[in-house]
Amino acid sequence: MYTILPPWLTSSHFTILGLLLLFAIIHSGGAALRPWAEKKIGNRLYRVFFALASLPLAVILIIYFFNHRYDGIQLWQVQGLPGVQLFVWILSAISFFFLYPATFNLLEIAAIFKPQVHLYETGIIRITRHPQMVGQVIWCIAHTLWLGTSFTLVTSVGLVLHHLFGVWHGDRRLAWRYGSAFEQVKQRTSIIPFVAIIDGRQTLQWQEFLRPAYVGVVMFIFLLWWSHPLLITATSKVSF
Repeated sequence: MYTILPPWLTSSHFTILGLLLLFAIIHSGGAALRPWAEKKIGNRLYRVFFALASLPLAVILIIYFFNHRYDGIQLWQVQGLPGVQLFVWILSAISFFFLYPATFNLLEIAAIFKPQVHLYETGIIRITRHPQMVGQVIWCIAHTLWLGTSFTLVTSVGLVLHHLFGVWHGDRRLAWRYGSAFEQVKQRTSIIPFVAIIDGRQTLQWQEFLRPAYVGVVMFIFLLWWSHPLLITATSKVSF
């Protein structure tokens, strides 16, 4: 007996999940291979290969999401409600403050300086040990609320699952690399935001957020807000 899928369950739902799975394998797999690869080809060359493998697929994912964001069934429609757009933009802005602390060492990311694995316990790490996961969850909530389609919901579930795996995978790699030093950091920090601060294991130091990098994040948010319509127009011209 053949099962006929409902007409709203378009192939794009499965394509985005496949792309996310491929990205997760390449990104997390590349991170797992980092110690071995750096010994074989060096820190900088590893970073170049890692970027060449990850970035093109990330761009494809973004374009595909933009082009298919309204696919499937409309689960809810809140775009016309007062205050919703502002709320979504505020959530999105907050998400970027969590998503981009890992980009503070830009010269390492570009392999100009020697790329290294850092064990942090300051700044946003006091709030959550995995800020990128938290930022991604907030971003997914904002965009799923705004768009309200089954395609966006499926994409968000895939992204969140990938980042939850990244929480386990990242802690495992840091434990292997730093041993007891990481275990001490783990005891003093939390995955869920603010939990370590609330229960007294951590104290928020506001002066640690007075960094030029956060000015860059703010500028990026305003740039994204300004260029968002242009990005949607540009990606719509790429057909896949």
